[in-house]
Amino acid sequence: MSMGWTWYVIALVALNILGCVWLLWWTARRRPGDPKPEDTLHTWDGDITEYNKPLPRWWINLFYLTIIFAIGYLFWYGGLGNIPGYSGWTSQKEHAADKAVEDAKLEQTFKPYAGQPIDQLAKDPKALALGRSIFGNTCATCHGSSGQGAIGYPNLTDDIWHWGGSPDRILETVLDGREGVMPEWGTVLTGMGGPEAVDYTIAYVRTLSAPETLQNNYMAARGKKLYDGVCVACHGVDGKGNQDIGAPDLTDNYWLYGNSRESLYKTITEGRHGTMPAHRELLGETRVRLVAAYVWSLSHNQADTRASTSAK
Repeated sequence: MSMGWTWYVIALVALNILGCVWLLWWTARRRPGDPKPEDTLHTWDGDITEYNKPLPRWWINLFYLTIIFAIGYLFWYGGLGNIPGYSGWTSQKEHAADKAVEDAKLEQTFKPYAGQPIDQLAKDPKALALGRSIFGNTCATCHGSSGQGAIGYPNLTDDIWHWGGSPDRILETVLDGREGVMPEWGTVLTGMGGPEAVDYTIAYVRTLSAPETLQNNYMAARGKKLYDGVCVACHGVDGKGNQDIGAPDLTDNYWLYGNSRESLYKTITEGRHGTMPAHRELLGETRVRLVAAYVWSLSHNQADTRASTSAK
């Protein structure tokens, strides 16, 4: 709070206290011409009179005590802008003290799981329950409560991972975050292949997940030349992508931003910038391990279930 606001608060508080004192003084004193305490000179129907009884003294004194209490409260706890109270108490300090107590309790809860491998944590029901709780509070906003994601937010329940789905890669992703960058290629492609170059490229990219559609596909054939000249550097000759740089696999028919012509056109011409925030400072490594174990379990538990079902 600036000094200007501090002085404003001081003036407001002082005026309120002085106003209360003045109000008590003004209403308690008698002035010449006032009627007797027993009479207001108001009479109705000839014999109905309104009396003017003064407040009992104990009531007035109680009012003064509330004013004294307010001054004492301001002196002890503060309340005049940035000027601290004599006790040094602040709500921030109280919150920090309460948080320290709760953090100590949480530390005891998470301590047994510190440094444990992700795949081992995924086999521990208690660890998974903690990871699920952390996921619900921290990750579900983007990835959904079930982990199935949304447009622009990856599905965590399948076996498709742009940055790798091993326990260590998932841990690295959650700890330090990721920056997925798809550059703008509209101008470059148009310069290479004319005004329809982007549509040619889209046609070819779509055939990577459906190779049977490449045959006798004139637009895809034109697009392959453009793909080989621009896109191959990140996505590879076969379109399998590169997990080291987060380049998606274009052959699996999973499209983070959708596979409509409009969506792919925007992706190529305007680029994409997907950010996975780092959670090392927010959660700490042990809690990140727990949530990483839960995320890893979302796809592997389902895979185990499918495998056991097919075996039957």
